[in-house]
Amino acid sequence: PAEPEIIPLKPLGKATIVRLRSLKELLTNPPFCPNMSRESHSTAILGQTLHQRVSSCRVLMVGAGGIGCELLKNLVLSGFKNIEVVSANPVDLDTIDLSNLNRQFLFQKQHIKKSKAHVAKESALRFNPSVNIVSHHANIKDKEFSIEWFKGFDLVLNALDNLDARRYVNMMCLAADVPLVESGTTGYLGQAYVIKKDVTECFDCSPKETPKTYPVCTIRSTPSAPIHCIVWAKSYLFSQLFGNAEEDDEDAFEKETSDENVQELEALARETEELKKIEDAIGTDSYAKKVFDKIFTRDIERLLTMDEMWKNRSPPKPLFFDELEQSMASTDSNGAGGLKDQHIWSIRDNFDMFKDSLQRLSSRLIDAKKESEKNVLVFDKDDDDAMDFVTAASNLRSANFRIALKSRFDVKSMAGNIIPAIATTNAVIAGIVVMQAYKILNGQLSETKRVRTQYTYLKQVTRRPGLLVLEQNSEPQPHCAVCRTTNIALKIDVHHTTLKFLIDNILVASAESGGFGMSEEVTIVEGERLLYDIEFDDNVNKTLEELGLDDGKVVNIKDDNVDDDNGVNLVLQHAASATLKNDALFEISGPTRKPVPESLGKRKREEEDEPTNDAKKATLGEVSPHAVPTQSANGVIELNDDETTLDEDGRTVKVWVLEDD
Repeated sequence: PAEPEIIPLKPLGKATIVRLRSLKELLTNPPFCPNMSRESHSTAILGQTLHQRVSSCRVLMVGAGGIGCELLKNLVLSGFKNIEVVSANPVDLDTIDLSNLNRQFLFQKQHIKKSKAHVAKESALRFNPSVNIVSHHANIKDKEFSIEWFKGFDLVLNALDNLDARRYVNMMCLAADVPLVESGTTGYLGQAYVIKKDVTECFDCSPKETPKTYPVCTIRSTPSAPIHCIVWAKSYLFSQLFGNAEEDDEDAFEKETSDENVQELEALARETEELKKIEDAIGTDSYAKKVFDKIFTRDIERLLTMDEMWKNRSPPKPLFFDELEQSMASTDSNGAGGLKDQHIWSIRDNFDMFKDSLQRLSSRLIDAKKESEKNVLVFDKDDDDAMDFVTAASNLRSANFRIALKSRFDVKSMAGNIIPAIATTNAVIAGIVVMQAYKILNGQLSETKRVRTQYTYLKQVTRRPGLLVLEQNSEPQPHCAVCRTTNIALKIDVHHTTLKFLIDNILVASAESGGFGMSEEVTIVEGERLLYDIEFDDNVNKTLEELGLDDGKVVNIKDDNVDDDNGVNLVLQHAASATLKNDALFEISGPTRKPVPESLGKRKREEEDEPTNDAKKATLGEVSPHAVPTQSANGVIELNDDETTLDEDGRTVKVWVLEDD
């Protein structure tokens, strides 16, 4: 072959040489230098001081779902070196589900059914192996995550979709005095904001929407919206046919005590008994017809006999098995141009799907019963058989009551209580959370700089420019029962200390004796559980341990003689007497209890019950010149003078020393 022609290069011009030298200099220096450290970018952006704070701080991230995946990725790429991740769901402890994979990018198909916290850690370390990540596959409300544990973090980042867990983390961060960045998304909307004790409002300062429940009478007799029919199909019909009939989804029904609701509950029980009689036909060819005739024909005909019920509303119409079986299959489907699950089935399509899914679920139940008579089927939004059944049954009931039909996609969203989630929204909010964390570590969170950590909203596109809306954080609400309650740490031996000792020697003891100076009419509550009040003293001789008040528990104490008082939260920390300073029986540390404003109506005590001027000075965190009287197993004991010391955080701690005579 002919040799290739060699074309000589033209001499480079001076301008080209200058440009090449500039390019070489650019590529051999940060940020393109291959030898530069991973932190060079964040150091250049944040500055040496803030970067050092970021890399040395300890961060707790609660939740590892949609926002959590984006947030953990951001943290490991933004200079954070010490991160702990905890699940929060008290039911399944946040395990990975198939429906998570479209937006929670740290998870893949092989991770299904595994712990979100553990897998998120493994995936995030691939972005930055030098980060120290500790993952916990546990409920954040477990006793191992105590107040002292929360105090070990510089800030807490919430990535939760669970209302109860959010409230709990909010309370623990307030008690531990640790800044919390709260966040959440719904579809295209989202928000992120900082919660700091005595600086901003807390999560519970404003009321939150509670899960929707529906009156039984509406669900059973007068549905008027698709959600009513979906709740009926999922929480009543499915559980009666395939689940435990005695354990309906109680959260779905509103348990009113009105006469109408009581009558409906009784009627519901009668219908349940009728369905039980049909159970003998399960697995036979006639089973589908018997169930259909019962719920879509005879039950509706029975409702039509109640003339008063239909004076001001359209009466329902029964459906007939034979008529639908002889009808032509529909060739038209609403939404045919979209995804399959977004099609709205015709009445005949729903009828066919009802029979088919009923047969599939019946076969599964029969097989499960062969292994154990106690086995039942449980509704799961990701169970195709269950979703086919609930979609078909709810749409047939909608047809009974002339209500618009819904696609399988819509039914799944409502039946599974699915909040629409978009990966881009999660990514935006996760980025804002990190920006808020930077501000906290940069010292921009204080009463005078509250505006620096603004409440940030992400909104949908509107005529007004901008998708992010900034709003100044509100101050704590004065009547909030969570953040306006004083939190006091109590170190005590929970194994041997009785509730009576707590009442007599800490709560009711006068201020001059170092106690709280409450009246004898106190109420003691742990969560929603009443432990003691003036008319309920069954627990006074039980130890704190016997009452389930172990390390990390928070007990709310209220004086019934003080109006509108949020009381005091006692944060229990178990400590054997031998381990306390000077062998004391207990130690108390914490801020001075906030006085109740006169405007709130504090009741006037009798003059002889008023503490002396010296006693008024003996508030928590100050030196008290007196000891706390008590009685040991050996009889009367004398008390040494009180001593004060400083705890690990530099706060004044009162120590009572009790010695036998």
